[in-house]
Amino acid sequence: MNQPIQSDTALVLFSGGQDSTTCLAWALNRFSRVETLGFDYGQRHAIELACRERLLVGIKRLRADWAARLGESHTLEIPTLAAISETALTRDVAIAMGADGLPNTFVPGRNLVFLTFAAALAYRRGIANIVGGMCETDYSGYPDCRDETIRALQSALTLGMARPFELHTPLMWIDKAQTWKLAHELGGAGLVGLIREHSHTCYLGERGAAHDWGYGCGHCPACQVRAKGWGEYLARGG
Repeated sequence: MNQPIQSDTALVLFSGGQDSTTCLAWALNRFSRVETLGFDYGQRHAIELACRERLLVGIKRLRADWAARLGESHTLEIPTLAAISETALTRDVAIAMGADGLPNTFVPGRNLVFLTFAAALAYRRGIANIVGGMCETDYSGYPDCRDETIRALQSALTLGMARPFELHTPLMWIDKAQTWKLAHELGGAGLVGLIREHSHTCYLGERGAAHDWGYGCGHCPACQVRAKGWGEYLARGG
């Protein structure tokens, strides 16, 4: 049964990474009910999915009001996305720049697919707001992370489902140092520590090496951006 849309509800695209964990805290501060959604699409770094449960447990322990607002956790399998993608996130190949000027970590259509499935689930669950960690500041030029893309998709989803969805991207105009700062503002040292210890960003799926900023290979683009942001966050007095 489809539930009536409630304006004070949110669905967070929650991968288990730094950005999506910060977005989850942001949503928990603003909405009365928050559910989470992760995608298993055959990603090379699927270990991120296993990190989500530890993060959710930690989030609940940080603040009682967050625990009360946090609702169901969903996972959707979209294996077709990997089947039609020849990328460094869906194949065991070296990360490199492509002839089109984009890194081969770009999975064409990924965010468009994710947000469309999220809206379909939100429709059924009576959720009006969808929150994602897309960002134009610290990113690799992915066209489906641009604000223009998100705004266009919001219009398409609202028209196509005849429901007033709002897509929120709280990280769109901030860099990784500011993302660390936002996490501290939202949940203090406890949330920052939780992100460092349990979130996953590394494209290669490595969890063995511990760094000041968390776990990862330390040299893939995702690790480099996260490490750089952590250093700048500390330098700015974080």
